[in-house]
Amino acid sequence: MPKWDLSLPPDFTVPRHIGIIPDGNRRWARARGLPTLEGHRRGFDAAVEVSQAAFDLGVHTVSVWCFSTENWNRSSEEVAYLMRLYELFLKKQLKNAKDKKIRIVHCGRKDRLPKSLANALSKVENDTKLFDQHLLNICLDYGGRDEIARAVQKIISAKIDSSKITPELIDSFVDTANQPHPHPDLIIRTSGEQRLSGFLSWQNAYSEFYFEKDHFPDFNPAKLINTIIDFNHRSRRFGK
Repeated sequence: MPKWDLSLPPDFTVPRHIGIIPDGNRRWARARGLPTLEGHRRGFDAAVEVSQAAFDLGVHTVSVWCFSTENWNRSSEEVAYLMRLYELFLKKQLKNAKDKKIRIVHCGRKDRLPKSLANALSKVENDTKLFDQHLLNICLDYGGRDEIARAVQKIISAKIDSSKITPELIDSFVDTANQPHPHPDLIIRTSGEQRLSGFLSWQNAYSEFYFEKDHFPDFNPAKLINTIIDFNHRSRRFGK
């Protein structure tokens, strides 16, 4: 793995929360005459490298969309491979998370995941719940509309009067509840696609977007630096 220069000008602002939509693994593989699954493996490696680079730069929270609620429509072979890959990632990441005080949070549903993967997610969440130096949101079986629907179900179950429902209350029922920086400052999508497809729909009201033309396996810390430089050229007024 190459050693990347992660230096930024001293007056640059580092986003507190970066969201990543890692698109293009399959297209990357097809363009090279490789099996689709190899594209996912290379994308997995890129996610690990880029997330760690973000933390090294001082980003507090990174949210990575690993598997959407619509991805179940892919072939059973591809889905099974991805589930095994995520479980392997969690087992490897747990030691790194403990060493570097990274809290890991699962955003999405657990009820449709293989039991061993759901258990692995619960374990890493429990084992890292007291860490506050960095936070990694793993968005797995996640969809923005599904998240909002689940939040509404929780509010109804809690029997909260409709007059008490505010944006702040909803914040406390979505998957990023009680996080210090739940709303992404910057969302990156790779592979030239210029849509969010429901990624952090509730949280992204004032996010800046960066659409990278290269497929995700080619996204690296140097490209991450470019996105942060671009982010620093934006004027964020938050409606003011």
